[in-house]
Amino acid sequence: MSKITTSQTIGPFSHEAWQWATELSAADHLQTSAPTITVSGIVYDGDGIPINDAQIEAWQPAAAAAESAQAIPGFRRIPSDDEGKFSLRLSVCPQAPGEPLAYVTVFARGLVKHQFTAVFLENDTGLKQSAILEQVPAARRPTLIATQTADGRYSWNIHMQGEQETVFFDYV
Repeated sequence: MSKITTSQTIGPFSHEAWQWATELSAADHLQTSAPTITVSGIVYDGDGIPINDAQIEAWQPAAAAAESAQAIPGFRRIPSDDEGKFSLRLSVCPQAPGEPLAYVTVFARGLVKHQFTAVFLENDTGLKQSAILEQVPAARRPTLIATQTADGRYSWNIHMQGEQETVFFDYV
């Protein structure tokens, strides 16, 4: 009997196996009554090399009502591309001050267990009230904050290891 568990690997075929959820979360199929923004970035490994087979899942509890027409309201699953890039179109809905725009799970080759993080917007006036950010040393908080670009989109890179490692959380 194999001792490999499902959390030990996402396998070499995750892009194909999870395609159904990617299609359900595609930006061009998003049905929402809320305004949307785009958060894009690159997933990097510990050597700073883009990861071309990561899966990024985003969960927005506040968006569930605005996305009631979606198959899975508030949920996105996006694979990284050949250059490690990902792009999430997310609903902007009223929520408690300091809550993240989305809770994010990262799956990738080489991870023994998927990683949990969150993304905040730099211009969120509730950042100083965030119970989540309070738990993170001030010097590490920028790894959780998407910065607005000149075109109105947001940029947020995910670093799996290294000096710029994104803050990852354990949920119990």
